[in-house]
Amino acid sequence: MIAKELLNILVCPETRQPLYEASADVLARLNAAIARREIVNRAGQRVDERLAAGLVREDGLVIYPIVDDIPIMLEGESIGLEPPAAAPQQR
Repeated sequence: MIAKELLNILVCPETRQPLYEASADVLARLNAAIARREIVNRAGQRVDERLAAGLVREDGLVIYPIVDDIPIMLEGESIGLEPPAAAPQQR
């Protein structure tokens, strides 16, 4: 889990939209697709490692992986989400 103070200041480096923590459902869908070898990041590289956590852009179209409790905020390392992930009900 990422510290709330950090989450409050992080934004998407591409669009400057706020981010929220990925839900268990989003992570489960994404990890199932990773296991089927269907996922490439936005740099075009296959994603082979399951995601334990991630930050989803407010529009639900992109997730930034969190690796060893560190958000990887690089556009190329982000993963497009189709269909968009649903935003959380409360922030």
